[in-house]
Amino acid sequence: MRGKAPVWFFDLDNTLHDASHAAFGATNRAMTEYIVDHLDMDFDAASALRQHYWHHYGATLLGLVRHHGVRPAHFLEQTHRLPELESKLRMSAHDRAVLRRLPGRKFILTNAPRAYTLRVMGGLRLLGAFDGILSIEDMTMFGQHRPKPDARMFRHVLARLKLRPEQCVLVEDTLMHQKAAHGLGMRTVWMRRYLDGRFRGTLRDGINSGRKVTKVGVHPCHIPPYVYARINSLKTLRALR
Repeated sequence: MRGKAPVWFFDLDNTLHDASHAAFGATNRAMTEYIVDHLDMDFDAASALRQHYWHHYGATLLGLVRHHGVRPAHFLEQTHRLPELESKLRMSAHDRAVLRRLPGRKFILTNAPRAYTLRVMGGLRLLGAFDGILSIEDMTMFGQHRPKPDARMFRHVLARLKLRPEQCVLVEDTLMHQKAAHGLGMRTVWMRRYLDGRFRGTLRDGINSGRKVTKVGVHPCHIPPYVYARINSLKTLRALR
């Protein structure tokens, strides 16, 4: 990967910040409650349906739109209000510094809605570090949402930005998204810092006390074969150029 700086596509949740701590629990509850209210189901059945659609389509929203006529904008607004979001945001202070210095164009590519993404990016003080944000509202083709891991969406984004797949690197925590990107010729990096509850640092006090995080570095990843490298720190990306 040496040579000219690549174009970087970064996922947001559990890639750039600890979304398991800040948002996932509350968002999942809100989605389940939305299904309870709008599909007249009990909580357990609604929770099972939410998870089924997420596993089958890659996003709960797609199943609700396809099978129940849910309006995307209404669902996204109702389920991402998260009044305490900003107070729960945390990320590695080292990763934040690396992002500002990393050579190459940088984009956010997230299945989250734009309003939520802007709140998170603002709260983490990352808005100035990126050249653009591509949220789920931007992932539409012919009037239908095509979020990650839809390969058609990846092609559409690259064509829109006039990029070739081999110019690009996708940094993600979700393997099925990386598999789709790799299939098009993009390079993929598996970010693992925020997985399994290992992160212990915070942004607010400027401290990264993540002692439980495993040793930083690039680890050859032969299984799965579509992952170029797995990392625990964005610092490692400078060695991947």
